Amino acid sequence: METGVISSDEFVGGFDLYRTLESGQSYLWTRSDGAMYTDQPAPNAWYETVVDGVPIRVRQPDGTNGGLEWRAGEDAVPTIRRLLRLDDDLEAIAADAPDDALIQEAYTAHDGMRLVEDPAFGTLISFICSAQMRVGRIHTMVSTLAGEYGEPYTLEGDTIYAFPTPKALAAATEADLRHLSLGYRAPYVERTAAMVAEGEAHPEDARALEYEAAREHLTQFVGVGDKVADCVLLFALGFDEAVPLDTWIKSAIAEYYPDCDRGNYADTSRAIRERLGGCYAGYAQTYLFHHLRTGAVDSSA
Repeated sequence: METGVISSDEFVGGFDLYRTLESGQSYLWTRSDGAMYTDQPAPNAWYETVVDGVPIRVRQPDGTNGGLEWRAGEDAVPTIRRLLRLDDDLEAIAADAPDDALIQEAYTAHDGMRLVEDPAFGTLISFICSAQMRVGRIHTMVSTLAGEYGEPYTLEGDTIYAFPTPKALAAATEADLRHLSLGYRAPYVERTAAMVAEGEAHPEDARALEYEAAREHLTQFVGVGDKVADCVLLFALGFDEAVPLDTWIKSAIAEYYPDCDRGNYADTSRAIRERLGGCYAGYAQTYLFHHLRTGAVDSSA
């Protein structure tokens, strides 16, 4: 086992592990105290995941003022830096944000929150499962899939489950997945996993495409519309301009940016991306989503 600490001096613009991993971006990490997505920070709890067969755990025991402590099956610093986007210059990204009261309020309220870059297949399945679900329920559903079909790994005597491979998940029947409370999402997960396992398509292939072509590529997967595709682009494939039009962002458009509502997803997406800053619009979206979801908006503003 390898261990270490990534110094807080390396986090340009700060870093908040809790907000980064519990802001509705990622469902592929678990928390050692079992209380993830309960809106209760726990600085001494470990966040755990498995990437490319390597079990990893991280924590920030001193809160946002501290470095990032890690444990892993091998030296995982490059992987951790990529997953948590520790090399992003948050100062520059925040400075690039539009001079908009709500956006500036969100950046100030949730300082140190970074985008994630999760593995593409797990992200794709996670957001197929996300339809009409609260973040805590999505996380439970994804963790259940990992516990049922994922490979177990041991780290410091604890078992951490990897998210299932496409082949392992494709072997599940619709009935099996419905038994795990996936409901109407079960056939979508089954068919999408089979598409990837059989080489019909892979979400990673979208990385090489231009943004809107990449979104179109992802909609070939069963159960994936434009919004889910945008989530995968933003949280797994590095498309920082992507703005998923979920319920919270649609509400923000209706209340704060009504001129961006163009009556369809593609045109509204273009308009709100421009309003939220273009190349880093997805960062602004993530801050707005978390700000609105947690009820932190200043109603007197």
